[in-house]
Amino acid sequence: MCSGGFAKCLGISLMPLTIVCVLCNILLFFPGGNSVVSEKITREVWFFGGILGSGVLMIFPALVFLGLKNNDCCGCCGNESCGRRFAMLSSILFAAVGVLGAGYSVVVSCVAINQGPLCHVKGTGQNETGWMYPFSNGDYLSDKSLWSKCIEPKDVVPWHLSLFCVLLVMGLIQIALCAVQVINGLLGALCGDCCGCCGGSDGAV
Repeated sequence: MCSGGFAKCLGISLMPLTIVCVLCNILLFFPGGNSVVSEKITREVWFFGGILGSGVLMIFPALVFLGLKNNDCCGCCGNESCGRRFAMLSSILFAAVGVLGAGYSVVVSCVAINQGPLCHVKGTGQNETGWMYPFSNGDYLSDKSLWSKCIEPKDVVPWHLSLFCVLLVMGLIQIALCAVQVINGLLGALCGDCCGCCGGSDGAV
């Protein structure tokens, strides 16, 4: 497969992942599916890992990858393959942007999963009560009985955990796809878009 065609496949794959990440981040603003005031939303949600990192910053490389297949290969200095080589080389920079964006989302997701959600805790005896982060160092991940600490919003723990886990997985996949394009871009820059564009007499792709 031509490097431009392969890049287009990567771009097509990135688009639905980007949409899923944006939707997950939006849903996190409604803990447990409930509407709450901004002060009662988990801090990491406001870092916009899914909207900014795996969303906005991922749109640019995805669109660039999609357009590589249709690069006109006009070339420069009379060399038809020069245009495609430059396009493939420039795609590496956009792939790096994608890696940074998805990496940001992954870091935010890891921190949020480890910390747990902000929720209302009903104290017993000398224990505190009110809105707080009742979990520490991911202790609730291995002990589901701790989830009962959060009494409000309802089902906030599985909601928080599920959505941030989706963001984590989607971010890792995005990083992998962008890393593949870095390699693909290097090969395309060195060898041309494909054998036909590199040296074939008909210039077919």
